[in-house]
Amino acid sequence: MDIVSSFNRLKDYCEREDFRGWDPYDGLNSTLFRRLPYISGKRWPRLAWIQLMKRSPFNFRPVVGVKKEHNPKGLGLFLAGYCNLYKREPAAPYLDKIVYLADKLISLRAEGYSGSCWGYNFDWQARAFFQPRNTPTVVATTYIANALMDAYEITKEQRYLTVALSSANFVLYDLNRTDGAFSYSPQDHTQVFNASLLGTRLLSRIYHYTRDASLLKPARLSAAFCCSRQQENGAWSYGTLPFHQWIDNFHTGYNLECLTAYQYYTHDHSFQKSIENGTAYYLRTFFTEDGKPKYYSNNLYPVDVHNTAQLIITLSRLHLFGEHRALIDKVLGWTIRNMQDDEGYFYYQLRRGLRSRTPYMRWAQAWMFNAMSLYLLEIKNQNDQNSYL
Repeated sequence: MDIVSSFNRLKDYCEREDFRGWDPYDGLNSTLFRRLPYISGKRWPRLAWIQLMKRSPFNFRPVVGVKKEHNPKGLGLFLAGYCNLYKREPAAPYLDKIVYLADKLISLRAEGYSGSCWGYNFDWQARAFFQPRNTPTVVATTYIANALMDAYEITKEQRYLTVALSSANFVLYDLNRTDGAFSYSPQDHTQVFNASLLGTRLLSRIYHYTRDASLLKPARLSAAFCCSRQQENGAWSYGTLPFHQWIDNFHTGYNLECLTAYQYYTHDHSFQKSIENGTAYYLRTFFTEDGKPKYYSNNLYPVDVHNTAQLIITLSRLHLFGEHRALIDKVLGWTIRNMQDDEGYFYYQLRRGLRSRTPYMRWAQAWMFNAMSLYLLEIKNQNDQNSYL
């Protein structure tokens, strides 16, 4: 399995596209749908249209007027990926991309909030709420602010750090809180565990820089709430609402990654047992013997490339990469063989008898770029350590 060749083909594709692309959830960017009278402003038609565009094995976006665009979260994942590449090999082209992406992200901040924050480049209708284009979310904001902190650590450009640190004010003063859990966005009151824990992760990393003790209590309350809702077998449902009761692969990985980051930055190990139970559940539940990543705890399909990416990221962040290298290689190898196109991009999902070949930039390419860059950095670090043995 030639990981470097696979990654370089992906990297070449993303750079050719200037990191612009479509998204599984960008259906409401359709100029055709927006012109439809009556239904374009209704909840259920919007949900149906998004699901049609997302689930179709055919890409109708060019026909219905959905253009390729920059997605801020996708750019954040690419930025973090180039930081990984620079740590692996401090080359000028990687530094150029770091500066380009960081500057672009600063220009894409949402306006009118208490701190730096970012959303998605499309209207998004969920079952629980509607979010207009560029509505900031804790998910996008956390990934982007973390990437800007990574960029600061490489470039020492103070502006990147200043922008990233101000995102704490968005989490503290713009998000809603219920029983300590952070909402997904300022416009909802949902308790989605991975979203709340991403808020915890962001506050704890900002505390690492600022030593502002006022960040610790809300970060810990969020973590405590989410761990209190963990099931005895180590699993988490997606959230607390009746229609949030599924258990899936990559959101479980998010939860583990965030709790581990909280421990690292705050030195509070209160939730170590939750991490251990969750990790054991994650590893025994979501990957088949032949290397396929399952989507749900009780269902293989759809086989989603995001789950492969999150496996690499989760085990790296939990410092379990070396211990579970065989699993990572098996899952990554299967994904490259079965889900990478000759043009270099990765397919979104495989369903029974169907393959979604649409090159989604955020969901598939940015996540795999981020994960594979981290894989290559892990391998280099392991090789460097072994050279001194």
